[in-house]
Amino acid sequence: MRRIQAMTLVCLGVCCMATFVHAATVTVDPSASWNGFMNVSETPQHGGGFVFASGWGTSDLVATFSGSVLTLAPNSVNDTSSFWYTPSGGPGSVGNKIMDANMYIEPAAGTFAGQTLTFTGNVLSNSLVGHVNQDGNGWTSVAFIKDFAPDYSSFVQTTVPLSPGVFSISRSAINDPGRHVQYGFETIGPDVWSTDVGPYGNIQIAGVPEPATLFLVSVAGLAIAARRRSR
Repeated sequence: MRRIQAMTLVCLGVCCMATFVHAATVTVDPSASWNGFMNVSETPQHGGGFVFASGWGTSDLVATFSGSVLTLAPNSVNDTSSFWYTPSGGPGSVGNKIMDANMYIEPAAGTFAGQTLTFTGNVLSNSLVGHVNQDGNGWTSVAFIKDFAPDYSSFVQTTVPLSPGVFSISRSAINDPGRHVQYGFETIGPDVWSTDVGPYGNIQIAGVPEPATLFLVSVAGLAIAARRRSR
């Protein structure tokens, strides 16, 4: 009888896993292929107009992993030009651009089509949001899931602020194999000269175990316990 119970638990686990066919959960994985993209605009003091956008390395955003922990910090452009800083780049200068830094994962088009994607992580600390620079410009940072049109001309998104603790956001991806789904982090704020970033703080984030993995471990443990009791 107990062996039957153990087999029932395993079968139940297999059946429940079938419900994940139309759902996927992802977390903050340092071994994944992270991308960077930067949108640059003028500060409000200089009109706030869009300047340019291009792909950037994640370390240039600044978004870097140390072991399993991701750190997001104010962007710092190593350029003394007055294009980036007032009066020019150097200690004590004031950043005159707003940097919209996106660090994200983008699987092949259609990977999540028609599925509900959940993105989760654990914000260990956030000492960045709430600070402002000499011009009074501060930072915002969110976790996001973005669902882009096939030509990237438009997108819909779900976001959550990076408050300390575990976050979890979900979005049902549009059922179109040509669309592109991205998940990751977006940090927006002024650039800061590299030697001046310390007082503005940073954000540290780690991954969390995926629910499906935890469920399988739990089911396996119950099955082993039931089998031992049957001896």
